[in-house]
Amino acid sequence: MTQHIPLQDVDRPNLYRDVFPYTDFPRTVFEEAAVPMEIPEKIWITDTTFRDGQQSRPPYTPEQVLRIYDFFHEINGGTDLIRQSEFFLYSDKDRKAVELCRERGYDFPEITGWIRAVAADFKFVTQLGLKETGILTSASDYHIFLKLKKTRAQAMEAYLGVVKSALDNGIIPRCHFEDVTRADFDGFVLPFANELLKLSQQYGSPVKMRLCDTLGFAVPYPNATLPRSVPKLVAGLRKIGVPSEWLEWHGHNDFHKVEVNAAVAWLYGCCAANCAVFGVGERTGNPPLEALVVEHAQLCGTNPKINYTAITEMARFANKELNFNLPTNYPLVGKDFNVTRAGIHADGLLKNEEIYNCFDTEKLLKRPVGVAITDKSGAAGIKHWLEERYEIDIPKHDPRVIFIKEKIDAEYSADRISTISDDEMIAWSEEAFGDKLPPLR
Repeated sequence: MTQHIPLQDVDRPNLYRDVFPYTDFPRTVFEEAAVPMEIPEKIWITDTTFRDGQQSRPPYTPEQVLRIYDFFHEINGGTDLIRQSEFFLYSDKDRKAVELCRERGYDFPEITGWIRAVAADFKFVTQLGLKETGILTSASDYHIFLKLKKTRAQAMEAYLGVVKSALDNGIIPRCHFEDVTRADFDGFVLPFANELLKLSQQYGSPVKMRLCDTLGFAVPYPNATLPRSVPKLVAGLRKIGVPSEWLEWHGHNDFHKVEVNAAVAWLYGCCAANCAVFGVGERTGNPPLEALVVEHAQLCGTNPKINYTAITEMARFANKELNFNLPTNYPLVGKDFNVTRAGIHADGLLKNEEIYNCFDTEKLLKRPVGVAITDKSGAAGIKHWLEERYEIDIPKHDPRVIFIKEKIDAEYSADRISTISDDEMIAWSEEAFGDKLPPLR
C-alpha cells in the first residue's frame, strides 16, 4: 500500500539559493546523516545515444543508427547488459531508424521512445508499436515556475494526465524527472513519485522513473544534502517503495562527475544507468557507454559472454564514419590511451607490461600496449612504429629508418628528456619517404 505524501504547493519557487547562488560556483553542503548502500541483485545499462546523444551533433542517418545499434547488440553478446535504447520519434528519419532496428529482431537492447508530456504525442509511440516511452516531467521549481509558468499542483496534474494516457494505451511510462538535482525532494519529488506508485497499482503496470541530473549538479557523497546527493535521491525513493527495477539514473558531465554518479546510483539501489556512446550528449554529455560497460565488469565481474572488444570496433567506426575525432588520450578507446610516454614507464613496460598497464588491454579490448618513441627505441622501435601505423613491411636497416633514427638521436643529443610525439614521427616519416609514404592504417 502506498502512503499519503502531500504535495507542498508553494506560492514562490524554491530555488535553493544557499546551494545554487548562480553568481558563484554551486555549493556542496554536508550533514551528519548518511544513507547505506543497497546494491540491487542485478544492474544494467540503458542508452540515450539516439535521443540525448543527437542533441549535441548533426543527426545520425538511419543507417548510422542501425550500425551503432548493432554494436550494442554485439557488446551484449547474448546478455541483457545494454537493456534498452531510446529514440526520438518525430521525424521521418527517426521513424525509419526505429523500423530498421526493429527489423533486426534483437531482444536487447529493447527499443523505447521519448515524447513530450503531451497526450497527442502518444500517436507516435502506438504507430510504431513500442511498449515503453520516456515522458518529460520536469521536477524542479526552476522548470515548473520559470519555464512552464505553472504551480506544482498544475504541473503534477498535467504529468499524471499524460501518464494515465500511456497506461490507457498499454504503454509503460518512464517519467523523466528533469532537473531533479535542483528539485524540492520532499515538496514535489516524493509526492509525485507516490502518485505514480498509486497509478501503477491501479493499472497493474510498472511506472518507471528516470532521475535526470540535467545540469550535472549531482554529487556521489552519501553525507551530502538533498537535492544534490545521488545516494539520498535514490534511497529516498526506495524508502517510499519505488522498486529498484523502475529507477534509472541519467547524468550530465558539467562538473566531471558523470561516470562516478552513475556508478553510485547503482550502488544505492538504482538498477539502470543511462548513457551515450563516448559520452556524447547535450552540452557536456552523458555517462560514456563504454565506461559503464567496464564499470559494470568491475562491480559484477568480467562476463565471458560480453564482447568487450566490440567497444574498440565501435570507436574505430565512430572516428572513421561519424567524425567523432576522439582525443588520443580518451580512456579505453583513445588512440594512445594505453601508450606510455614517460621514459621510465616505457622501461618498466618493456620488462613487464603489467607494471604500467591497467589491465590486459590486448585480451579484453584488442588494444596491445604501446610505448612511445625515445632515444632507447633504436631502429627496431622505429620499424615497429612505422609498421603499426602504415601499411608497410620494412627492414630496420632501411635508409629511411636510419634517417628517422638520426633525427631522434639529434633531439636527445640536445638534452631532450621527453618522448617523441606522433606528430614529429609523422613529419619525419613524410620527409624520409616523400611521395612513397604508404597510407595510414
